[in-house]
Amino acid sequence: MTLPIKGRFAPSPTGKLHAGNIFAYLMAWLTVKSIGGSMVLRIEDLDPERSKRYFADGVMSDLERLGLTWDEGPFYQHDRDGAYEEAYEALAQRVDIYPCFCTRADLAAASAPHFGEKRVYPGTCKRLSASEAQDRMAAEDEPAWRISVPDEQVSFSDALQGQCSMDLATECGDFIIKRKDGAFAYQLAVVVDDAAQGVTSVVRGIDLLSSTPQQIYLQSLLGNPHPEYAHVPLLVSKSGRRLAKRDADASMEQMLERFGSPEGIIGHIAYITGMQPEDAPASPEDLLKSFDMSKLSEAWKGKISIPWE
Repeated sequence: MTLPIKGRFAPSPTGKLHAGNIFAYLMAWLTVKSIGGSMVLRIEDLDPERSKRYFADGVMSDLERLGLTWDEGPFYQHDRDGAYEEAYEALAQRVDIYPCFCTRADLAAASAPHFGEKRVYPGTCKRLSASEAQDRMAAEDEPAWRISVPDEQVSFSDALQGQCSMDLATECGDFIIKRKDGAFAYQLAVVVDDAAQGVTSVVRGIDLLSSTPQQIYLQSLLGNPHPEYAHVPLLVSKSGRRLAKRDADASMEQMLERFGSPEGIIGHIAYITGMQPEDAPASPEDLLKSFDMSKLSEAWKGKISIPWE
């Protein structure tokens, strides 16, 4: 059975939109709308301390102003703990899930970062015996819980990056699916939600490329379908630093002051990323008329970043 084509916006409400977010969301919208699909809006508010409702409201307002519309939602991850718990229990029946007591400092000292700012877990707590783990759980705060991965390759075809292949054990490592604070982790939540919401197209920044094998692994264990993936280059500052919410890089306020309108913002992003030949105002609907993923794939081959100018 062929599933309906469906993409997603999945903002985390921990700050305001910046130009990098807009570029990724624009690409997600164009990819799906160019082939007659629909869009889901999911607010990824798993982190209760950093997620704020006023940020979520602001993101939705900005998306609407930019013409990046959605057809379903918004759905909120904070409402989905029951579904995540069910998936967690299903995974525990199939593979080894073990407690992890490592701190961020422990992990930073144990391994160097790999592509996509990911550290490969060295398996420290996996080597604990059952009695040692029980003793530590009795003496310390709640642990995080990691899922054990096999030493095997996961391969997938990325619409922009081409054929990708990563080894789960050596390039991804055992990863957290439930955090120390009891919240379910990003990797598990997005897999559960993509399946429940019928998402078949995932377009996002290339910094999340290294998460894809982990998510495909979970999809396979849970019997969920695999979406099509496309990972776009990151927009970066002149110094090469990626744009970030915490630094208010290229915020909506700054961009509206500089470019004069939402169409001016969209048009400039389309120009610097090669989607249109001149720096002129454009709406997402305007760009849809000439959108060609195959041409962008060729133009962006090997590109990890694009300067924000």
